[in-house]
Amino acid sequence: MHDAGTHARVDSWVWAVRLFRTRTLASAACRAGHVKVNGEKAKAATSVRVGDEVRVRGDGPERIVDVSRIVVKRVGATVAAECLVDRSPPPPTREEVAAVPYRDRGAGRPTKRERRQIDEMRGRHGV
Repeated sequence: MHDAGTHARVDSWVWAVRLFRTRTLASAACRAGHVKVNGEKAKAATSVRVGDEVRVRGDGPERIVDVSRIVVKRVGATVAAECLVDRSPPPPTREEVAAVPYRDRGAGRPTKRERRQIDEMRGRHGV
């Protein structure tokens, strides 16, 4: 295996366990503040150890994982699943997701009254 020992850089670890497609994306997410280790914003060189909690905000919902094994080289999906414990909340059901307003094609621009109703539905009162 490609075990690194007791600790690894967070950008390398999240890439190795396939939370990001490339190491560059992992480093950029760290710079942007989208990666947290034990509740603190993590720079790319922040060390992670077994037992640490890593939160990653990416394209989809936030992923919350616990480090169960340290790896620095990218590994297969089955090995990557053994390196972390996924504690992310399940995605919302279809009923929980708000319905997107739909206008018929060719209906034209919304009237002022319809725009007010849309703003009210989106929670933007008096904007």
